[in-house]
Order: sequence, then structure tokens, then C-alpha cells
Amino acid sequence: MRFLVDASSDARLVGYLRGLGHDVTRVGADHPGSLRDVAVLSLAVQEQRILITDDRDFGELVFRRLQPHSGVIYLRLETTKIAARIGRLNDVLTNYSNHLDHFITVTLRSVRVRSRAGTE
Repeated sequence: MRFLVDASSDARLVGYLRGLGHDVTRVGADHPGSLRDVAVLSLAVQEQRILITDDRDFGELVFRRLQPHSGVIYLRLETTKIAARIGRLNDVLTNYSNHLDHFITVTLRSVRVRSRAGTE
């Protein structure tokens, strides 16, 4: 799979995903860190990547402004512990693999998959 990790998300997720064999780039490392959210979302679409972010503003872009996307995993986690972040991300990749082109909100206790509003 192809992922774009937003600058708001833990950079260690890049190494984890690459270790699983995924194609991963990161805003702030592979792309300018100064990109606005709409440009990040557009970049993900252009490169056909699933965006991983901790930034709730992407929900606004997808559901209110109807911006296209290739899938968004919004990590709405109350912890910075990498083990918890990787565990929740792994749960999504394992149990929601058929929905990665949707907007997925991940908390410590739940995963919510929302419709494809804003997809091409």
C-alpha cells in the first residue's frame, strides 16, 4: 500500500510501515513541511496515497469542503506512546483493509469508518 504520513503524525510510523513493506512518504521529510492541509490532501490524491494524520482539520476538508481524497486515517489518540499508535494503526490495517479509501477515525477504543465523501 501507499501512504503519506502528515507532519502532525509521529515520524516513527514511517519506519513501521516501511518495515511492513509499504511505500511511505512523509510531509516534512519527503515533501515540504510548510504545505497547507489542502495541498497535503491533494498530494495524497495525486500520488494515490492514504493519508495518515493527527490533524482533525482534514475532516473539515473532506466532509464540509468535499475535497477529494484517496483515504484518510485520522489518529485521534490521546497518547504519544508509539506502541499504542502502532497497535491502533495495525488494527486498522488488519481489520479495515477493505475501507482504507474511506475516512477512518481511530481512537484508543474505537474505529469509525465514514462514507467516501470527497473521493474522486
